[in-house]
Amino acid sequence: MGVLGAVAKHLDALLGPGIMLVFPLYASLRAIESPSTLDDQQWLTYWIIYSFISLFELSSWRVLVWLPFWPYMKLMFCMWLVLPIFNGAAYIYENLVRKYVMIGGSVNGNYPEDRKKILQMMSLDARKAVMQFVDKNGWAAVDRAINAAEKEVRKT
Repeated sequence: MGVLGAVAKHLDALLGPGIMLVFPLYASLRAIESPSTLDDQQWLTYWIIYSFISLFELSSWRVLVWLPFWPYMKLMFCMWLVLPIFNGAAYIYENLVRKYVMIGGSVNGNYPEDRKKILQMMSLDARKAVMQFVDKNGWAAVDRAINAAEKEVRKT
């Protein structure tokens, strides 16, 4: 079983860099060049979660060195994060990271739930500007501005 045993034993070292670093790097570069922001979010999310994994490994390496299955668990987890069919990075970010790490604060105020979700998706600066506009003019003015912008786009 010489060669196959060696490959199986070091599968994480053979596949890991490609799955955890090379492919996400390539996909991130493509995302930067694409006009869509959805792929930007996917790969930024991946790098955030990968950073958390790296910090975890650095802080607990003395324990992880005694777990022979850790590299394989990490490889499988990163495959789940990276592969588009699973969209694991987005799932982890939405359900865990975003709840506990709110940079820029949460949306407070008497906004309906659907409007809060829209505000949460905006950048901090855009969120502040929209919230100030809504507080001053109301949501009806925001809807009118959006409708006017949509009409302008259709004209061109």
